[in-house]
Amino acid sequence: MKLKIFLILSLFIAKIYNVTAQNSTATISGIIKDKNLKTAIPYVNVALKNTKDQKIVAGTVTNEEGRFNIPGVPSGNYTLEISSTGYKVKSQKIFVGTLSDFLDLNSIDLEEDINALSEVVVTSKTSEVSNKMDKKVFSVADNITQSGGSVLQSMQSLSGVTLHDGKVQLRGNDKVMVLIDGKQTALTGFGNQSGLDNIPASAIERIEIINNPSAKFDANGNAGIINIIYKKNKQEGFNGKVGISSGYGALWERKANLPTIRPQYQVTPKINPSLSLNYRKEKINAYLQADYLYTETLNKNEFVTRTYDDGSVINQQTVRNRNTHFTTLKTGLDWNYNEHNSFSFSGLFGSEKIIDNGDEPFFNQDYSQRLRLWSFLEDELKTTVMASASYEHKFKQPGHKLNAGINYTYHQEDEKYFFTNTLPSSIGQDSFKLLSDEKVIDINLDYIKPLKYGRFEAGFKFRNRNIPTNMQFFPGENSPIDANAGGWANYKEIIPALYSNYIYETSKIEAEIGLRLEYVDLQYDVNPDHPTYKSDGYNYTEPFPNVRFGYKINDENKITAFYNRRVDRPAEVDIRIFPKYDDAEIIKVGNPALRPQFTSAFEIGYKKTMPKGYFTSSVYYRIINGTISRIATTVPGSTLIYNVFQNADKSSSVGIEAVYSQEVTSWYSFNINGNLYQNTIDAFTVTNLYPIPSIYHGDRQQMVSGNLKWNNTLQLDKTLKGQISALYLAPDIIPQEKIGTRFSVDLGLKKTVQKGKGEVFLNATDIFNTLVLQKNIKGEDFSYVSKDYYETQVIRFGYSFKF
Repeated sequence: MKLKIFLILSLFIAKIYNVTAQNSTATISGIIKDKNLKTAIPYVNVALKNTKDQKIVAGTVTNEEGRFNIPGVPSGNYTLEISSTGYKVKSQKIFVGTLSDFLDLNSIDLEEDINALSEVVVTSKTSEVSNKMDKKVFSVADNITQSGGSVLQSMQSLSGVTLHDGKVQLRGNDKVMVLIDGKQTALTGFGNQSGLDNIPASAIERIEIINNPSAKFDANGNAGIINIIYKKNKQEGFNGKVGISSGYGALWERKANLPTIRPQYQVTPKINPSLSLNYRKEKINAYLQADYLYTETLNKNEFVTRTYDDGSVINQQTVRNRNTHFTTLKTGLDWNYNEHNSFSFSGLFGSEKIIDNGDEPFFNQDYSQRLRLWSFLEDELKTTVMASASYEHKFKQPGHKLNAGINYTYHQEDEKYFFTNTLPSSIGQDSFKLLSDEKVIDINLDYIKPLKYGRFEAGFKFRNRNIPTNMQFFPGENSPIDANAGGWANYKEIIPALYSNYIYETSKIEAEIGLRLEYVDLQYDVNPDHPTYKSDGYNYTEPFPNVRFGYKINDENKITAFYNRRVDRPAEVDIRIFPKYDDAEIIKVGNPALRPQFTSAFEIGYKKTMPKGYFTSSVYYRIINGTISRIATTVPGSTLIYNVFQNADKSSSVGIEAVYSQEVTSWYSFNINGNLYQNTIDAFTVTNLYPIPSIYHGDRQQMVSGNLKWNNTLQLDKTLKGQISALYLAPDIIPQEKIGTRFSVDLGLKKTVQKGKGEVFLNATDIFNTLVLQKNIKGEDFSYVSKDYYETQVIRFGYSFKF
C-alpha cells in the first residue's frame, strides 16, 4: 500500500517539478586591432550594454597590447560597443551562456572607413541550478536539520541523495566517487566510500553533486561524483569563525537486548568544536580549518534470524557501542606571484580513533539455549596525511590557463580486535591485528583554452598507489577464526590517463564531447601460504567517452541529453584476503579475483525556470556489466556464512528523477525531490572459493523502487529560520538481497544573533525513531532476516561566531 501511495505521489510530482535559478557569470575578453594594419589598438573604450534597454552594465579600456576583459557578466544578451578616436564606433551583439566561465571574442577589427558592420548575434538564457547541465551545489550552512553532525548526515536531506548502510547513494546506487576539494583522498576512499560519518560538517563549505561527470574527472564511480569543498575564506585581512556544537543520541531504547549481554548505549553525547582562520594581504592568502568531533554512538543494534534448509534456526543480536575521536586539520597558502603565475600549497591531517565494545549472543529457535556469546573490543586508529602543491599559469587571454599539481597521501590503518568466545562448555580468548600503510602519488596537468563559442580542455593524470597489509590471527580454544588465513598482501596500482573535452555553446545549443583514455595495471600479491587465495591482478586500456547536448527552447525551458561510460574498480578492502570477524558467524571476506564493473549511462532531462521556483526532471537508463556485490554461501556441515565479493552478471536501472522547489510566500518555501526507478539483476552463477569452493546461482530479480524527500523552510522572522524534512525510501534489491522500507522526519531551527556575526541552532533527526534498516538475504541452503535498530535519533545544538 505504501509503495502504491509513493508511486502516485511520484507521478504527481513529476508533472510539477522544476529547478532553482542561480546567477552564473562569465568574463568577456578580446583584442582590438586595426583592420588594415593588423596591429593592436591601445586605450580603446569598450562598453557592454543590455540589449533590451541599451543601458551600460559594464565598461573598460584596452591595455597597451589592445586586450580587454570584463569580469562578472551575468548570462544574457548584450551589445558590445567599441569606440576610439579616429575609428568608427563598432557594435557587436554578444551572448553570455552558462557552460563556460570565460567568453573569448578573439580579434575584433576597427575600420577607419565608414562601413556597415556585420553583427554576430547570440541569444540568452537565465541559468538554472545546474548551470553546467549536470552539477548541483548545496551550501552546508543552509542545511539546518543536519547542523552539528557529520558530512554523511548532512547529505541525507540533499536532493538526489540517499543513505544506506553508512554509504551515500545517488539514484539508488552507492558506486559514488567522493572527492575533497576536487581530489580523491584516503580520508574518503580512493576506490570506495569511507570515513564520511566522521568528517564534521562544520569543516565544509559546500557539497557538489555531479550525476554525469565529464572526461576531466577520473572514470571511477558509475553513479556519479560528490565533491566536498572545505572552507577557505578570501576576505582581505584577518578573519575567521569559531563554533561549538553538542548533542545527544539514542534517547530511548527501541528494541530490548537479548539476555545475558551488556546494555546498549543510551543518551549518547556528541561534541564538535571548530575553528576557521584566514589571513589575506596583497599576494598572500593563508588559511586554517581545524575540527574535533567526539561521539558516542549505538553504531549497531542488529537482530538476525537465520533459517537453514535442514530446519535449524539461529537467532542472534549484534550490539556495538562506539566511541570515536576524529581530528582534522587543513591548512594552506595561496601565493599570487605575479599577474600570470600563482602557486598553492596545502596540507591535511586526519586522525580517527575508534573504540568499539560489543556483544553478539547466539540462541536457538525458541531462545531456550544460548549457543555462543561473542564479546569484542575493537581498538582502531586511522591516520591520514595529505600534502598538495599546484601551479597555475594564466596566459594573456583571460581564462586561458595551464595548471599543474602533485598530491601525496599517506594513510595508516592500525586495527586490533580482542574477543571472548563463550560456548556452553568452554571460554576462549581470540584476537587479531591488522596493519595497513597506504601511499598514493597523483600528478596532474590540465590545459584550458577559451573559445568564442565555448572552450577546449585537455590534460594528463598519473597515479601510483601502494598498500602493503599484514594480518595476524591469534585463535583461542574452539575458535571460529581461521588462523591460516592471515599473513601479508600487497596492493599495487598504476593509472596513467589522458583526456580532452570540447565545449560548444550558441544561442540555442549547449554541447560537450569528451574522451578519457585510461590504462590500469593492478597487481595484488598474496602470501603464498594462504590456504585459498593466490596472487592475482588485471590490466586494461579503455576509452571513457562522454557526450552532452542541450537545446534551449527559450529563456525558461531547456532539454538536455547525456551519455557517459564509467568504471568501478574494486577497492583494496574488496579484494583483501583476510576474513573479518566483527560478526563471528556471518564472516566477510574479500576476493582477489574480483574485476571492475563497467557502466554505460544514458539520460534525457528537461529544465524549466519559473518566478520564485524551479523545475527539473530526468529519465535515465544505466546498464552495468560485471555487477559487484557480496554473495553469501555456507560450507557443508557448518552454519557459518561467508560473505564474499563477486562479479555477478549484468544489471540495469531505468528511472525518472524530478525536483520541484517553490517560494510560496515571503516566509515559506519548499523543495520536493522524487526518484522512481526499476532495478533489474540478470540471473548469474558464481563460486565462492573461501574457505572451500561453494557455488551460488541467483535467479533474475526485478523490483520497482524509489524515494521521496520533502524539505520545508520557514522564515519565522528576520533572524529565525526553521526547516522540516521528511524522507521515504521504498523497498529495493541488490544481488541476493532485498532491502525494506525506511522513513524519517527531521526538524531544525537557526537564529542569527550579534548583528549577524553569531548563529545558534537546534535540530533533531528521525524525531519519530522510525528509521530501521531491514534486509532479507536468500542463499542456496539458507536465508536470513536482519533488522538494525542503530542510532538514528539525535538532538543537536550549537553556536558559531564570525570575526
